[in-house]
Amino acid sequence: MIDLRAKPFYLDDEAIAWVEQTIAGMSIDEKIGQLFIPICYSSDPAFLEHVMLGHHIGGIMYRPGPGATRQHDHRFLQEHSRVPLLVGANLEYGGNGVAEEGTFFGTQMQVAATGDVNNAYLLGKISAAEGKACGCNWAFAPVVDIDRNWRNPITNVRTYGDDAERVLACGLAFKKGVDEAGMAVAVKHFPGDGCDEVDQHILTSVNTLSCEDWDSSYGKIYQGLIDDGALTVMVGHIAMPAYEHFYDVHTPKQLIPASLSKALLGGLLRGKLGFNGLISTDSSCMVGFSSAMARAEALPHCIEAGCDMILFNKDLDEDFRFMKQGYEQGLLSEERLTEALTRILATKAALGLHKQRDVSAGADLSVLSAPKHVDAARRCADEAITLVKDTQALLPLSPEKTKRVLLEVMGEFPGTRRVTESFADRLRAEGFEVEIYEKEQPGRHDFSVTTFREKYDLVLYLGNIENESNHVTNRLSWHTFFGNGNNCPWFVKERPTLFISLANPYHLVDIPMIQTYINCYCNSEFILEALLEKLMGRSPFVGQNPVDPFCGKEYLKY
Repeated sequence: MIDLRAKPFYLDDEAIAWVEQTIAGMSIDEKIGQLFIPICYSSDPAFLEHVMLGHHIGGIMYRPGPGATRQHDHRFLQEHSRVPLLVGANLEYGGNGVAEEGTFFGTQMQVAATGDVNNAYLLGKISAAEGKACGCNWAFAPVVDIDRNWRNPITNVRTYGDDAERVLACGLAFKKGVDEAGMAVAVKHFPGDGCDEVDQHILTSVNTLSCEDWDSSYGKIYQGLIDDGALTVMVGHIAMPAYEHFYDVHTPKQLIPASLSKALLGGLLRGKLGFNGLISTDSSCMVGFSSAMARAEALPHCIEAGCDMILFNKDLDEDFRFMKQGYEQGLLSEERLTEALTRILATKAALGLHKQRDVSAGADLSVLSAPKHVDAARRCADEAITLVKDTQALLPLSPEKTKRVLLEVMGEFPGTRRVTESFADRLRAEGFEVEIYEKEQPGRHDFSVTTFREKYDLVLYLGNIENESNHVTNRLSWHTFFGNGNNCPWFVKERPTLFISLANPYHLVDIPMIQTYINCYCNSEFILEALLEKLMGRSPFVGQNPVDPFCGKEYLKY
């Protein structure tokens, strides 16, 4: 039996009665539909009512859009759904996770670099306030993965760094901010990413720790957040052989993602850690999930193994049929279906959705990027930027010393043009002459040292190479002709060279020859604004390294 009066639900008699009566009044199709949280890209009322709600979904998520549009979509869905919906959003970095005009507060690693957990609290508070105004009631955050492996392509600046104590402190502070808004967190990605160097979007990743090492790191974090009353946990497509074998000695050698593992879901998360709340998968479209088992079996097995809800669909109609067939064939038991429904509805009741399902009712969208939110984000940016090294004593910059600047922006991600133009304009306003690097063609450029020295006084790199799903490396790549070309840093002994990373904090491993290096952890306008103040010597560098930017390599320090 699930104790709905206990942590994390704390339901009263009225709420418990609503949960029980709602389940009792459901058809099997309505029960099956509650297990799904599809992603939606449409605002069309007919689509929302007949496709989304026609499958009796338990929750939904949109990608960021205009705040008014998201508010309208969520309101329509809540008004037309027989059972109130859980409405999720990736609120890892601020209100921009749901509304395009929401506050881009900063990445989690940026927050950690300030050394002030209050910034993690503000991140949660601002994210939740803006998300709630748009109709969200579920924050798919905090990320409590540990960035233990600098080669990992997906954790990186999404984490609070490499120290378990810091990750726990920031995770708790973020949760406090979300709790105060009356929203639920989804602590992710159990059992913990960041150990290996692969991406669960395209294969099953592995947490390689022993049981003892996991207990003292990831386990400590999850236990702390569970004890603090986290309502939901998001489970990743991450295998953990040590605990898999601890709970099931007959486990086959093939990797089993936690999202399909009875050992990790029942033995570790429910058993050892005592989690009584709702368990959601990460996206079930990821290869780490899809390649582990045939989908018609994987979906019902996922719920039978211990998950309560499934995030995203390959095809909603097909997934619904697969789940119902699995139930009819006995792959999903009546007992587990009822348990999952109980926790789904209990989570909704714990959020008060049985009384008021539209959490945006009366909300003023002026909260999006409200002045106080912008001010907090600006302070966070100022406190985060970290001077990793300046062994050539280049800083502060001045146009009197290095007037002619070659600005090279690395990265082809969306936003690179904005970053390039914004930062070039800022430098020119300070009196620098700025040339923006353009890709060279063989035979059309003079690569002589003399010409280079005559043209430039300083080379300034901006690394805008962000981590992204399905992008398995964010290492630096050069446009070079056998060492020629002004893109690769052959000139570090000819002209002072500065590298500033706006994302990945580990670029030094590819540029050990560059003696001045700065980590910003984020490419927001607040960061670019604060960065220039520090480069010009008008503001001190106070950020702290949340990870080892030298990647364990002593020679990178000099």
